[in-house]
Amino acid sequence: MSEAALVTGEDGLARPSWASVDTLMREYYDTEWGMPVTDEQGLYERISLEGFQAGLSWATILRKRPAFRAAFADFDPEAVALFTQDDVERLMLDAGIVRNRAKINAAITNAKATLALREEGGLVEFVWSFQPAETPAPRSYADIPSSSPESVTLSKALRKKGFAFVGPTTMFALMEAIGIIDTHLVGSHRRGSSGIWTEAC
Repeated sequence: MSEAALVTGEDGLARPSWASVDTLMREYYDTEWGMPVTDEQGLYERISLEGFQAGLSWATILRKRPAFRAAFADFDPEAVALFTQDDVERLMLDAGIVRNRAKINAAITNAKATLALREEGGLVEFVWSFQPAETPAPRSYADIPSSSPESVTLSKALRKKGFAFVGPTTMFALMEAIGIIDTHLVGSHRRGSSGIWTEAC
C-alpha cells in the first residue's frame, strides 16, 4: 500500500488522504460515501450531482450541495421534470450552483427519465440491478479503476432510457458513492461498513 494512501487521524481512524484534511470531505467520507442509497429521490440527486461534478472536484459539488438542493426543489424528480426554459434561465443566474446549461438541462431530462422508469420497476431497482458479483479490494489508489464493465453497461442502459451525462466514469463514481461497489481502501475504517459488502470482500 502506498504510504500516502491512508492517513490515521487524531481519532485513530484510517482514512484516504482525500478525506483526511478537509472537515467537510471527512464528514462525507465517514457518514455518506459508499453507504447504500435505495430511495428514488436520493438516487436521482446523486446521479444529478455526479453529472454536475464532471470535470470538477467533488469537494466543489459538496460545498454547493445546499444551493443545488434549493435550486432543484430538493431533487424531487416530479418537481424538476416540470422545469421550463424559464427555470433553466433562472438556474443559469444562480451563482450558488454550477452554471452549465448542458448539465442543467441534463438534470431536467433525467428527472423525466426517472419518472418514466417507474413503469419498469423504478430507478432504484434499475440501477442496483448492475451490482457486480464481486467488489474491488484496493490497497492503493492505483488499484481503483475509473470505470468497470458494469459501469459501462449501466451507462449504456441509462442512455437508452433517456438519461444524459451518465458516462461510464461518472457511473463508476456513482456506484462507489451509493454502495453498489466498495472501493474503500483495505485498512480504511469504512471498508465493509455498508452492509452490502463485507470487509473481506
